[in-house]
Amino acid sequence: MEKPKRKRIARRGAEPLARVVSLADKINVTERPPIEAGKLADKLKTRAYLVGGYVRDYYLRRKRTDFDFTIIGDAVDFAKKFAKKFGSKAVIYKEFRTAMVPFDGSKLEFVGTRKERYEENSRKPIVEEGTLEDDLKRRDFACNAIAVSINKDSFGEVVDLFNGREDIEKRILRTPLDPYETFKDDPLRIIRAARFAAQLNFAVAPAAKEAAKATVDRLKIVSRERITDELFKIIASPKPSVGFLFLIEIDALRVVFPSLAKLGGVETVEENGRKYAHKDVLLHSLKVLDKIAEKSDNVWLRFAALIHDIGKFQTKRFVPGIGWTFHGHEEIGARTVPNIFRTLKLPMDKVSYVEKLIRLHQRPMALASEEVSDSAIRRLAAQAGDALEDLLALCRADITTKDEDKAKRYLKNYDIVAKKIIEVQEKDKLREFQSPVRGDEIMEICGLKPSKPVGIIKKLIEEAILDGEIPNEYEAAKRYFLERKDEWLEKIKSGELS
Repeated sequence: MEKPKRKRIARRGAEPLARVVSLADKINVTERPPIEAGKLADKLKTRAYLVGGYVRDYYLRRKRTDFDFTIIGDAVDFAKKFAKKFGSKAVIYKEFRTAMVPFDGSKLEFVGTRKERYEENSRKPIVEEGTLEDDLKRRDFACNAIAVSINKDSFGEVVDLFNGREDIEKRILRTPLDPYETFKDDPLRIIRAARFAAQLNFAVAPAAKEAAKATVDRLKIVSRERITDELFKIIASPKPSVGFLFLIEIDALRVVFPSLAKLGGVETVEENGRKYAHKDVLLHSLKVLDKIAEKSDNVWLRFAALIHDIGKFQTKRFVPGIGWTFHGHEEIGARTVPNIFRTLKLPMDKVSYVEKLIRLHQRPMALASEEVSDSAIRRLAAQAGDALEDLLALCRADITTKDEDKAKRYLKNYDIVAKKIIEVQEKDKLREFQSPVRGDEIMEICGLKPSKPVGIIKKLIEEAILDGEIPNEYEAAKRYFLERKDEWLEKIKSGELS
């Protein structure tokens, strides 16, 4: 096999770095942030480079909104001066000698050229000053280890020490240095490989994949927040399953999301000469996630799609003569959501939304019958609330059967439910529904202070409306309340209503 030709290496004065420049190695940088940063670098008589994602995305013709800069020298001081010049403020990360400056609606990250080393059980690098070459060596993948000069005398010239441009053309993820050392130093790069594979539709090089699999247990030293951030970038990608399938292939999912990993695999039971097998719930969940990703950028709806069957692991049962069942998996799954959020360090204000989608995702199919009552439709719509459209989207995405006739039938059923909901909502304006008899009026009539009994009485009035016993009108609701208040208060006092 012929060895690749070595590119010409040039040096600028006494600058301790390798610069790879050829006629083809120049890009047309037109955005204001690098132009202005280059001007400041010239004024300060320092060298500055665009690095990482900007350069990669330039070659991929992807939209570029944020900018990473490597500064030969003090990046924090550079960032402060840049921020002062343009009336912004630098956010300093002293431990890593980096800074971020908001500018023109973009985030500008400034990093000093550095080298990093990790101790065996440390999740944080020991950062030391280095050259541009050191800085590019420490990066995760060769496609992200390309730099572009922004100084006037070499503006747009490309520094590509590890053939990252070639990797971009081949759409492959390869580490600049030995992949075992790369992943051992910072195990989060394993999940970043999955993320870039999903975001960019790149393949992971065989050597990198082998090294990732061999070092996967090192992920246990990485902070939960960093792992979750990468997982959600995978979820937000165009085809999330690509990233998760890579994590499954290298056995990383059991480390980063064990409750999801438990859904994988197929169990078969043979009875009276017949084999009973259930589908792989994890692979099904990834299909649902991909289908939702085609329709919505809502990352929380996507997350709900990923874990919508999370309760199936706990509820899986084999029933002789029938096969595998997962009765109640939606309720069990919904109850596990708060714990999942705590484990992944997710914002708890999103729990109720995801919980609701999981709890209700089986309900619409049961309401497709022509005989279903308006009250059942009202109840579903009231329970789903603002998440109703997302719920129906999840239900449609949940149809992953290869049987086209069955899929069409299921989709038609959801269309029937959606139509019924619209009809009922138009009939009684359910979207604005709340008890027509307000809490302060209940307290005044019943002689109550703000307390749980007030909420119970409001709920009883609302239930009567949802069940169609009375119309959603003030006079009817108040009459219903007055006729029953004494009975309700007695039952509340005895504990019969709570």
